[in-house]
Amino acid sequence: MPKPTKTAVLHRMVMPNHTCPYGLKSKHLLKTRGYSVDDRHLTTREQTDAFKAEYGVATTPQTFIDGERIGGHDDLRRYFGIKVLDPGATSYRPVIALFAMTAAMAMAAGIAVDGTALSIRVAEWFIAFSMCVLAMLKLQNVDKFATMFLNYDLLAKRWVPYATIYPFAEGLAGVLMVSGRLHWISIPVALFIGTIGAVSVFKAVYLDRRNLKCACVGGDSNVPLGFISLTENLMMIGMAVWMTANSIA
Repeated sequence: MPKPTKTAVLHRMVMPNHTCPYGLKSKHLLKTRGYSVDDRHLTTREQTDAFKAEYGVATTPQTFIDGERIGGHDDLRRYFGIKVLDPGATSYRPVIALFAMTAAMAMAAGIAVDGTALSIRVAEWFIAFSMCVLAMLKLQNVDKFATMFLNYDLLAKRWVPYATIYPFAEGLAGVLMVSGRLHWISIPVALFIGTIGAVSVFKAVYLDRRNLKCACVGGDSNVPLGFISLTENLMMIGMAVWMTANSIA
């Protein structure tokens, strides 16, 4: 005998100027789980408000399976045993994604220029690209970054404008390091902000034992202050020292 078809009823907003993205995601999720979807569109604001009032819900989409209301998209994910990320939870995902992409960029540049993905120059580009991208993320909202940065940076606490200057300085040093020009600017800038940053993070995390969010990838991140932030600063210090040694040699 043929296996009975699983059916779900999905109520979602599909209006002339707006199609609910979570409704589309819920429909896709149901189909990937083998459900036949009775897709019911809410085509006006009045119809949507009436539906919410009828079922006592605050949002759409809403999924029903076997006559039971499952709920919105997050509720549907939980119903299928899929993890739902807490938007307020700390996560290293932004930094992992950033370093993975800058590493790929550096290796791609190495292949294009030198025909190899592994070399000293690729390692230099990786650090410089990382500095540029980190600066770009901070520069998306300098005020938010500065507010988070003031929680732990020792120099910024004493001189507030430094929190605003920092992402510009990091970006400048990164761009100059990629170009291989004006070492007399990039080296002292990277060494200065890297040293202050490393000391600040070490004090806040390992001495004062403070539980803070890191401003390293901008003011909207939930990356915990700690090893990653310290690594960012140590990378800048290491790059500055390496370039100084090469210049002397």
